[in-house]
Amino acid sequence: MLNEDLQTSAKAGNHDRRDAQTAGNRMLGRVIFCSGSKARISVTTDSANPSFAQLWSVGRLISIDLGETRVAALTYAMNVDGPLWSEREPNTLLIDVELLGEIYSTPEGIEQFTSGITRYPYLGAIAHRIRSSDLVRIYENSARGSCIIGQLSQDQSVDAIVNIPEMLSKHFAVVGSTGVGKTTAVTLLLNKAIEKDPKLRVLVLDPHNEFAAAFPNTSVVIDTDTLDLPFWLMKLEEFTEVLFRGQEPPADELDVLRDLIPEAKRAFRGTDASTMRRASEKTALTADTPVPYRIADLLALIDERIGRLEGRGEKPVLRTLKLRIMAAINDPRYHFMFSNSTISDTIMETVAHIFRVPGDGKPISVFQLAGIPSEVVNSVASVLCRMAFELALWGQGSIHTLVVCEEAHRYVPANPGLGFFPTRQAIARIAKEGRKYGVSLGIITQRPGELDQTILSQCSTVFAMRLSNDNDQEIIRSAISNSST
Repeated sequence: MLNEDLQTSAKAGNHDRRDAQTAGNRMLGRVIFCSGSKARISVTTDSANPSFAQLWSVGRLISIDLGETRVAALTYAMNVDGPLWSEREPNTLLIDVELLGEIYSTPEGIEQFTSGITRYPYLGAIAHRIRSSDLVRIYENSARGSCIIGQLSQDQSVDAIVNIPEMLSKHFAVVGSTGVGKTTAVTLLLNKAIEKDPKLRVLVLDPHNEFAAAFPNTSVVIDTDTLDLPFWLMKLEEFTEVLFRGQEPPADELDVLRDLIPEAKRAFRGTDASTMRRASEKTALTADTPVPYRIADLLALIDERIGRLEGRGEKPVLRTLKLRIMAAINDPRYHFMFSNSTISDTIMETVAHIFRVPGDGKPISVFQLAGIPSEVVNSVASVLCRMAFELALWGQGSIHTLVVCEEAHRYVPANPGLGFFPTRQAIARIAKEGRKYGVSLGIITQRPGELDQTILSQCSTVFAMRLSNDNDQEIIRSAISNSST
């Protein structure tokens, strides 16, 4: 189907848009400067038709004719060679372009585009409006897994094509100000992705509950009413984020939890504590080991310490910690963590439900975070991203998972002192190592300037929409290899 579409799109290039009937297409320029990666073109406009200057406007591709090859260049700046625009006399425009690649003919006579340049423009080389056939050569992609996502703004007869496997293997980002259509773009990309790869499983972290309606037939919606995310899956740092409501935990209370949680896990397993202590490091339990335990056992261990004659100085600390735990388990907003169904070892059921294994025709899991208490969101996001990576690691690449983070600057902010470190660590691990094991990352943000630039730099495909903030624009320019990306 894609090849047929490309053949249809290629018909746009059967006619030369620089025909004699369109006067603006006769407007030629000359190269007056070239630095290797950039060039400047001088163009003289017709005073009777000044609107022809729009053919050279910012963002448009133009062609520089070198005889055997044609260099494709992107306009990124333009100016008038003089202080004012003349309404009566011809105006000379200075067009700054970035050199993207060249179109050449193979020995078989087939025209192809390459991003490399073997012959650079010389001074005086003729520049003109690019042919539609050249646009087709530049943007065509017939590789397996490619799909059409729209049309070029410069020429509506030429399709915009994305290679889904390549996009997912190297991560992607969608950036743009509020209201420019990021959700619509992501919906299109995900629908195309699951269409091309039926084995793909998608987890969407949705802080505004926007994506449920976008995938009515291919997704399951997970919220606090349908979620059972056992508290014992959390590492100590994630668990304390919940107990202390996002505040820095006191060191003495943290030490108590670090000592007693492994004891509670041993009690649940019915194993003698002294035997466990003699076990090898490989089988020893820590506060971070994902092994079930009961909150009742943890509270009993705290009561046992309180009842001891020694250690009177720590009794206020123990009582305060006990009150924190009881407040959390009695809070109805935390029911998805501390309900009776989260006590048993349900990790396989939890993973299967969240990551759609098997998918049962619904490979997308929309995780609605809006109903989760704000102080718990960071911990939940951390657990989910960590589980996504570990699932891919355990599956040895047999399960391809895509984690989509909406409002990603909340989880991985540019300032290392902000945000929740375990969440940042989990997302960074996917960004840096995920492609080895088949887990991909999709970043969505309206403020790329507030996003960790290390994460953004790992996204080889960037869909940049309108950005109103100058700093955000500069961040995107520095994060991609050239202006055309």
